[in-house]
Amino acid sequence: MSKTWICSKLPEFVRDVLRDFCLVSQQLEQEFQYLDQTGQIRFQFFKDILGEKMNKGQLWHLKDTAHILFKHDPKAKLIGQYLDWSLGYIFHECMKLREDAYQQENYRPWFEEIQSQQSLSPEERLITQELLQVIEQTKESIDREVKRVRFIQFHCRRLFILYLPYHKDNPLLARFLFARHELVKNVFKTGGYNELIQAIYGDAPEHMYILAAQSLRLGGWIDEARQAIKQAHQMAPNNKLVLQEMKLIDNNLENKGPLNAKFQNYRRLS
Repeated sequence: MSKTWICSKLPEFVRDVLRDFCLVSQQLEQEFQYLDQTGQIRFQFFKDILGEKMNKGQLWHLKDTAHILFKHDPKAKLIGQYLDWSLGYIFHECMKLREDAYQQENYRPWFEEIQSQQSLSPEERLITQELLQVIEQTKESIDREVKRVRFIQFHCRRLFILYLPYHKDNPLLARFLFARHELVKNVFKTGGYNELIQAIYGDAPEHMYILAAQSLRLGGWIDEARQAIKQAHQMAPNNKLVLQEMKLIDNNLENKGPLNAKFQNYRRLS
């Protein structure tokens, strides 16, 4: 990948890193809550979210995209480096969790089944008990790894609040925040979400909706663009950019013929 191409794609990478962080965080927290409730962690979950080198999962892609973004983004250099390291740390901790989950699922039942056999000699029973202690230590490792991932996730949320204001004019970021606000709010929690939007757009939160509407309109999502600009209009009814975008969207709707309408339906289904 050339540096010029990467720099031209930075707005997409910023959007993708936040989006994938939110999606991964949501899935990880659901798995950790399952662990809290049952005392078990599932190997298949980590196998799927990590993937393999030739078939990367969502967390692996997040790590790689973050490395490309923060290596080439000249803005907030230190904050970007912290985010890059933190997302990579989550990836490597989840690699450990995958291996520990494999031991728990596949070898713990095997050791316990052997231990229950009456035919074991005293020496075999002693060896079995001692080796089973390693499996017990694996469970302790899982607890520590989960705590570390949750700790780093918390700091990632803080780092995004510091980093994303440097990209307040990114229409793809605004479009994601508009379209997936429930996901972002779920990950950052309501207070953190409000702080995030305040940090990015300051005293002009309508700017997010204007940018989202522009991006949606240019992408052919006219109905969605209208929804976005309506929210901007509620916040700032006299804003010239809001009124201008409303006019452009209304003109697009007036000029939309049968062929364009079919195209809109196709996009929703695809």
